[in-house]
Amino acid sequence: MQISYRVWSRVKFMVLMIMAAVISGAMVHAQDLGSFEQHVTQHTLKNGWTFILVERPVAPVFSFITRVNVGSAQEGAGETGLAHMFEHMAFKGTPRIGTKNYQAEKVALVTLEEAYQAYQLEKLSRKPDPEKVKSLYDTFKQRQREASQYVLKNEFGDIIEREGGVALNAFTGADVTGYFYSLPANKIELFAYLESERFLEPVFREFYEERDVVMEERRLRTESQPFGRLLEQFVSTAFMAHPYHHPVIGYASDIQSYTMTDAKEFYEAQYVPSNMVTAIVGDIDPKQVIPLLEKYFGRIPAGSPPPPIRTVEPPSITEKTVTLQDPSQPLYLEGYHKPAATHVDQPVYDAIDDILTNGRTSRLFRSLVRDKQLAVSVGAYGAYPGDKYPHVWLAYGVPGRGISNQAVQQALREEFDKLKTENVSDEELARFRTRAKAGLLRALNNNLGLAMHMTDYHMLFGDWRELFRYIKRFDHVTKEDIRRVAKALFQPTNRVVGKIETVPPPEMVMPASASVGEGQS
Repeated sequence: MQISYRVWSRVKFMVLMIMAAVISGAMVHAQDLGSFEQHVTQHTLKNGWTFILVERPVAPVFSFITRVNVGSAQEGAGETGLAHMFEHMAFKGTPRIGTKNYQAEKVALVTLEEAYQAYQLEKLSRKPDPEKVKSLYDTFKQRQREASQYVLKNEFGDIIEREGGVALNAFTGADVTGYFYSLPANKIELFAYLESERFLEPVFREFYEERDVVMEERRLRTESQPFGRLLEQFVSTAFMAHPYHHPVIGYASDIQSYTMTDAKEFYEAQYVPSNMVTAIVGDIDPKQVIPLLEKYFGRIPAGSPPPPIRTVEPPSITEKTVTLQDPSQPLYLEGYHKPAATHVDQPVYDAIDDILTNGRTSRLFRSLVRDKQLAVSVGAYGAYPGDKYPHVWLAYGVPGRGISNQAVQQALREEFDKLKTENVSDEELARFRTRAKAGLLRALNNNLGLAMHMTDYHMLFGDWRELFRYIKRFDHVTKEDIRRVAKALFQPTNRVVGKIETVPPPEMVMPASASVGEGQS
């Protein structure tokens, strides 16, 4: 069988990545913070962009992640989903990537946006004229076709793939947006050019086509899924003031209404260098990398840091319940408000989460699934929908056949009450510490995992070193801490309940004029 050069290059690169993960795994386990710091260089450009460079010369590859301190929590009214929308736009290219003729395309994009703004102004007016709306829409679609003729589709991603890159992807959450991939070590300058280029001057080409893609994503993940519909209602009920209350994907009406101009303004306000941190991990030499960072990323203007979120979620004073009646499998959720991940008691919350929900030895699995056979599965979201601000710890159970949500609810609360009144066992506490450390260290066993964790902790705590300090905090969690925190956490006034109650599907009534066989030859 003949293998193309591109496929063979990717195969070789993946082998090198696996080798790097295996070799570097031993390195992480053997190093403390002091010795690890010897392989780390932190460099901040004059414009405020921070880079964390980690030398791991175990294979000729490197990985990176750029983490931007913006998510759905930074969106205002009418703009929900814009953080996620710009994530899509960041792959569309620049004046030099993704276009056949940028000077002509630039004019076409201006004309396109003018046409859409005119159409939307009439459509959203108090008394829209249907004929005028249709005429303006037809003009907008024509301008869209004219702009599309200049587009080189997916050129940004094609360049990375052609040069041996893998794992090209991005994500948007309530708190952050992240961009990442991996490349061979000799492509470090290509990385510096491409990544600086897409944040220096992104071109919002195919904006309205991509907006339709995002809308379809919302339909598939939220509107077509009972669990997705319930979670959206759950989070909007849990948070009455803080912007965590709206979905990351955005409300349908906002997705269908925000404009290219809105997205540009959001990008200009949030994507400033001081609001971004990048970790590069692998076979790199900081002495060679830093001049490249200065050359390429230093081109980006500093801008003004975005203002902090002012709204603070008020203390919960009553239990809230959301019930979704749906012809689907029943489901029970129970969430409790808790502090941000930077709170001093976060390791205690980690212990509670682990003891209750981590694996087949967890209390909820043993009680609800194995022993009482009330649920077919149980689990938890330790931080929903984000963790930078006070959020919700959420547990769920899927009732077994013939089992009610009420039975699952009772069994869950019995386990929560035990944590409030009884000490956990020595074995449970030891197992938590072992699993927590092992889980974190496993996540650091590859370049990308380490880059992700270092930027995560740097963004949360202002110092990537907290990643290593945090591991030691597990040893200081006591039985008394768990009982104390559980007593404060599992209070009725702090609780949010969500459930799907199964109802029969609506009866399909066939019109008389469409009876079987009618009109057939």
